[in-house]
Amino acid sequence: MSAPLVISIPHRLGRDEAARRLKSGLGQAAISVPVLTLDEEIWQGDRMIFRVRALGQVAAGHVDIADDHVLLEVRLPWLLQKFGDVAQQAIRKRGHLLLEKKK
Repeated sequence: MSAPLVISIPHRLGRDEAARRLKSGLGQAAISVPVLTLDEEIWQGDRMIFRVRALGQVAAGHVDIADDHVLLEVRLPWLLQKFGDVAQQAIRKRGHLLLEKKK
């Protein structure tokens, strides 16, 4: 099994606001990526455990919400590992958009 893909996204929203935005925005973010299907999303306090499907492959991981950052960890199956860099950039970009402080 390969090392997990780990992404940390800083924010200045506080834990509660970051959680609110992620809970309301993750489903919409998944819809906007045509090859990605969100199979499972389970919230346990400040942690979301998820399972997604892309190109017929299943990846699972979790998101932890802290006061000043969000940490995503996902294990990609071997076929999807080739897209790890692209996935990391896309996740980071969408994460910043969701967690960007609006004035």
